[in-house]
Formats: sequence, C-alpha cells, structure tokens
Amino acid sequence: MSALDITERVVMLDTRIATFPLASMLPRSIFTRFLVAPLAFLMGLFLVGTSSRAGSVDAVDFQRQVRPILSDNCFSCHGPDAQTRLAALRLDTREGAFAANIRGRVIAPGNPEASLLYQRVTTDKIGRLMPPPWSAKVLTEEQIDVLKRWIEQGASWNQHWSFKAIQPHEPPAVKNESWIRNPLDRFILARLEKEGLEPTVEADRRTLVRRVALDLTGLPPDPGTLESYLKDSSANSYEKLVDKLLSSKHWGEHRARYWLDAARYADTHGIHIDNYREMWPYRDWVIRALNENKPFDQFTIEQIAGDLLESPTLDQLVATGFHRCNITTNEGGVIPEEYEAIYAKDRADTTGTVFL
Repeated sequence: MSALDITERVVMLDTRIATFPLASMLPRSIFTRFLVAPLAFLMGLFLVGTSSRAGSVDAVDFQRQVRPILSDNCFSCHGPDAQTRLAALRLDTREGAFAANIRGRVIAPGNPEASLLYQRVTTDKIGRLMPPPWSAKVLTEEQIDVLKRWIEQGASWNQHWSFKAIQPHEPPAVKNESWIRNPLDRFILARLEKEGLEPTVEADRRTLVRRVALDLTGLPPDPGTLESYLKDSSANSYEKLVDKLLSSKHWGEHRARYWLDAARYADTHGIHIDNYREMWPYRDWVIRALNENKPFDQFTIEQIAGDLLESPTLDQLVATGFHRCNITTNEGGVIPEEYEAIYAKDRADTTGTVFL
C-alpha cells in the first residue's frame, strides 16, 4: 500500500470520527491532536508493516514444497526406477540433481537461469519443455515460481530427519555438575538452566519403584519386588530393579499393547455381527518376540513376509498375521471383489503407517 493510500484512509478516518458525539464536545484542534492523529499513526504502522510482510520472500522448504513437485512430475522418468529412467538423469538424489553435463548443471544453486532444470520447465520450445507434453503433466506458474525461488535461495537439499545419519553430539556444559549421573542428564539440565528452572526434588524410593514398574510392565510392583528394592542399598540397586522388570513376562505383554494397536489387532471380525475370530496366535507371537528381544529387522521381515522366507517355520507364518488383523466379514452376501480391494487397501495403509 502506497503512502497516498494511507493518507486517503487517514482523511476518511478524520471525517468519520468527526461525526461522533464526542467530537462535537471538543475543540477541533484538540480532537485532531489527541484522537485522530494517534489513530492515524497506529494505522500507518499497521499498514506499512502489513505491506512489508506481504512483499517479503519466504524461504522455500525443500521437503514440503520442492520434493513433491519433483516427485509428481519428474520421478517417473528421472527417478529411482532404472527401467523407466531417461537421459541417465536422476532428480531423486542430490548427486543426480546437482550433476553437470556437457550442456551445463542440472541445478546451479543461486542461479535459476543457468540451471538446466529451470530452463527446461520455462522454455517455449515444445520439443525441450519439461515435463514433456506426452506425459500429460503440466507445471503451474506457482510451482515454477517455487522452483525458481528455491534455486535462487541456494537449492537447499535438506533431508527429512529420518534419512539423516545420526551424528554424535558433545554433551553440553552445565553449572550444577553434582546433579549429573550420566551424559543424558547434561542435555536435560542444560535446557533447564537455559530456561531458568531447577530440577525437581528426587522422588522417594517407593514412588520411584512404582513409576518404573508401571512404565515397564503396566502393573504396580508386587510386594516382593518393592521390599527387595527398598532393602537394597547398593549403588546399582535401580539398575537391578530395571533388569528384573525387563525380564518379566509382563514387559512383553505391556509393550505388545502398543504394537497390536498399530497392527489393528482384534479378536472379532469388526463387520457384520462382529463375531469371534481366532487371532490370538499372532498376539502371542508379538509378546514372545518382545520378551525374547528379537532384532527389529527380523521382527519386521517376519511380519511383512514371513511366508516368503526359505523354509519358513510355523512361528514365521504366524507372524504374518500382521496382515490379517484388518476388519473382515463372513457375511454371505458380500461382493468378493469389493472386499478384496478393501482388504488390500487396508494392508497397504497399515504397513505404510506402521513401518514408513
């Protein structure tokens, strides 16, 4: 908004406020000085601030804005599938996207005009336009602008945190060294000190054993466990308590509740008369796997494809019950093809949600 626009609005404000009953009771000079002028000043600040914000350029987020454009419009020909890849170009990897060839660089950070990617999505030559017309894909002006601004801003390739290698972090320095018992405590205390907070007083031993028992097994401690912990004055008494709770069968039962929720476990069909079905062998497999501390890669493989392993065991076949926990029906009048599609969608949704 221009200065002229602001001036016109101030004049309109002066005219409208002059019609208020209060205005007729005050001299015009006082009215203008103490009512109109301050309001006009505040309006000017608001309008100028709004205009400034509207004109600012927001940073482009690669994961949320750029990757979806590339994935939807480019990956079918320049993505991970070697069978459909054209021109030996990959836009799904950093190495491919920033590669150079005899024509130049695919993406030249900071310079859209020198980037082959931007040149090809903005050209008016049909034979060079990307995506090509035969693909039935067309970039909108907004999408092209996102790509341009992304390149202008340096073409950041910030990966989602789950794809980044874990890097060690040096534990931060803290003021209250006496509170520290292990390296993780430093991170907690450093944040507390930054916020000007003090750690809470350590819980008494009865409260502590109750908390850890409920957290690890979902059950309060039995009297024997409680008394044993209270009488143990050794330096590692807490560690021994945790080991004992982890070795309990209730550990696997408690942890399994969360996994079975994600796997949509149920002992009934869920449709029609919601009658009983025998799914408990899969439930028991999950509990045993957790209590045996089965490696997560095996835990995953056996549930997704245990039946495809070479000479699978009965347990590995039972593990694939993960795919059979969906809502099912035994109604005689259903259309089989319809429910085959429903079941397939459910399995894809659940597998994606749980593992991806």
